[in-house]
Amino acid sequence: MPPDDRVSVVIITRDRRAELLHTLDRLAALPERPRVLVTDNGSTDGTADAVAAAHPEVRVLTPGANLGAVGRNLALREVTSPYVAFCDDDTWWDPGSLAAAADLLDAHPAVGAVTARILVEPGGEEDPIVAELRSSPLPRPGWLPGPALGSFLAAATVLRTDAFRAAGGFSRRLWLGGEEELLAADLMARGWWLMFDESLTIHHAPSAVRDATRRRADGIRNTLWFTWLRRPARPALRRTAHLLRTVPRDRATAGALLRAAAGLPWILRSRDPVPPPVEARLRTLETAQRASTARRYVG
Repeated sequence: MPPDDRVSVVIITRDRRAELLHTLDRLAALPERPRVLVTDNGSTDGTADAVAAAHPEVRVLTPGANLGAVGRNLALREVTSPYVAFCDDDTWWDPGSLAAAADLLDAHPAVGAVTARILVEPGGEEDPIVAELRSSPLPRPGWLPGPALGSFLAAATVLRTDAFRAAGGFSRRLWLGGEEELLAADLMARGWWLMFDESLTIHHAPSAVRDATRRRADGIRNTLWFTWLRRPARPALRRTAHLLRTVPRDRATAGALLRAAAGLPWILRSRDPVPPPVEARLRTLETAQRASTARRYVG
């Protein structure tokens, strides 16, 4: 089977050499043989050298600092394929899924991003978020071949390269932690549909090397920032009030709220609510988000 040059794979990593090498082994065995680009966000464990030795075909970018999600933007500068598949250093695509995603995007030019089913390893159980993606309450046009989504998961999604670039990629201000929500809203505002496809599969072996408390704090800050950047005032107040009632009451949350408040001048300068049709989709998701057991601020 010749390589499928329609999809490139982009990974960001930091100090997870073993997990990354395992993921690269899995990607190298895919029948699609995609081009793989890795942004090493300032690792200190010899990640870049280890990848060069084990997988010289992989393009490794070393910005010398931890760029967070913006490391994906850096790699996208070198992507020449029409589609880009994101995964993390502890996730890998199932054989055939990248080609199937490319086929779907070829056939449906209004779809900007397609998110895959996630299996948690080593047991292969579905991630709890999958049930929510599968039962998304968003209305969808009859031609859309799967549930419509209001956001996507960067570790499990294939996007149109040009759509990603036109929407500006991931925000430097948000850095990492729920960074997809802002980009998703901007994609929808430009007319793109986001969807879930049951037939695509990605595997996730959660790394133990993570700062869950920082990720939680950044997620709280980023949720507030996105809400006030893109939602009208009334829904923004409603979501803010719900978040304040439900987040853990501790020092990490207090720090996240202070950092969110410190960004208020930027929010006011940059505020640009989404068009009414997109706001209607986001409003439809509110009940499901509140009832979610998979979207909790923990750690």
